[in-house]
Amino acid sequence: MSESLMPRSESFNARVRGASHIDFKTATTGVAAKAMRNELSALVNTVKDPETRKAFDTEMQSFFYLFTRYLSERARSQELDWDRIKSPSDDKIVPYSKLPSGETSNLNKLAVLKVNGGLGTSMGMTGAKSALEVKDDMTFLDLTVRQIEHLNTTHRVDVPLILMTSFNTHEDTLRIIKKYANQQLRITTFNQSRYPRIYKETLLPCPRTADDDKKHWYPPGHGDLYNALMHSGVLDQLLAEGKEYLFVSNSDNLGAVVDDKILQHMIDSKSEFIMEVTDKTKADIKGGTLIDYEGQIRLLEVAQVPNEHIEDFKSVRKFKIFNTNNLWIDLRALKRVMENEGMELDIIVNPKTTDDGQAVLQLETAAGAAIKHFNNAHGVNVPRSRFLPVKSCSDLLLIKSDIYSLQHGQLVINPNRMFETTPVIKLGDHFKKIQQFQKRFKKIPKIIELDHLTVTGDVYFGRNVTLRGTVIIVANEGQRIDIPDGCVLENRLLSGNLNMIEL
Repeated sequence: MSESLMPRSESFNARVRGASHIDFKTATTGVAAKAMRNELSALVNTVKDPETRKAFDTEMQSFFYLFTRYLSERARSQELDWDRIKSPSDDKIVPYSKLPSGETSNLNKLAVLKVNGGLGTSMGMTGAKSALEVKDDMTFLDLTVRQIEHLNTTHRVDVPLILMTSFNTHEDTLRIIKKYANQQLRITTFNQSRYPRIYKETLLPCPRTADDDKKHWYPPGHGDLYNALMHSGVLDQLLAEGKEYLFVSNSDNLGAVVDDKILQHMIDSKSEFIMEVTDKTKADIKGGTLIDYEGQIRLLEVAQVPNEHIEDFKSVRKFKIFNTNNLWIDLRALKRVMENEGMELDIIVNPKTTDDGQAVLQLETAAGAAIKHFNNAHGVNVPRSRFLPVKSCSDLLLIKSDIYSLQHGQLVINPNRMFETTPVIKLGDHFKKIQQFQKRFKKIPKIIELDHLTVTGDVYFGRNVTLRGTVIIVANEGQRIDIPDGCVLENRLLSGNLNMIEL
């Protein structure tokens, strides 16, 4: 097996690693694997219904395989050799501008999958993030449905939409998609895996029964996509319908629309896997990047980087691009890989702390890491407009503003915007949660001529406010600033006592 890109947790042992240490690690690996197998068997036996038990058993087997890989990689403590990491060669990153125009008839071979498992917890939401209204009273999901419906009716094709949900969002999603029953597209949903969290100390699973509390389980990252597609029967269903390609993206990336040029390029270059990458800016230092490792193209995530090389990883000099998580996959090749060699994705260990203070681990994988399993796999360097994720209320302000308008569910930059780039927006903690955000903006300000906005503290915006140039608003502790209706702020710094200062 190729060297693991796994982060190593025992770096303090590195200097004293002798033969006895290795033996000890190997011995404990066997014990931990056996203990886990027994616990998982007990979990499976808590399911009464034979059909449900069979499905749950398959899921626990997949988890056990991931867990044993984690143990053996931990025992070998194989780490990435930083000196062997190179930037990918030019032929592995194709500029979008060089792609030929696409044949729309290819769209009949395409299906679109949205990773829809996320809860909007970081934005203070309780349900599926894709149900958040982002623009003109339309949700993420509404926009996706509108885009694909437009594609199908305009080109007279049949592109189905597939939603991969998690146990956190499944019920929510099923309820929401009922309203699309009369639209011109087919929607399929399937649930990604539900894996048990494990206690860091004992390496045993947190749940005691298969229907134990939600907090003991986790969805194992979007790398689970391939397993879940296979086990749900959706992969075979798509192949039976004559679908050959799958376009995968996160449901909160509003720039991830179907692109017939990338599809055409995929067909022409006989590529089995394409990852859309885009140029890195200071804001993207955490994004995974494509690397050349011993002649093989691979995805490197920040969680896999040894501490002493983190700054290197974040620098724009060595790693100029990052993964948008817009992926194009050849379905026949996927079936071949899954059935013949299996998908061994680099394990990302995500440490968490439970409500009662216990340290637990989640073993996760990233979908883009599959790039190493496919023939002619490479990156396409796409314009930034194909990466518009909404991860915070600052992102949301930009999307809701007059910088963008909607055409058939797709975001289009306002032609009156004079600059290529979008404004930088930084809203403070008072705007972190969606309820606060909605309360603090009576109406979204006009920002067509804005370069930079920073707001911190207890600030409220009236109606029809216009912001231009650089605007910084700072309400100090215990003070509140109300921006009046109709106010125009151009190159201004407003501080706690409401003094307006020209910049």
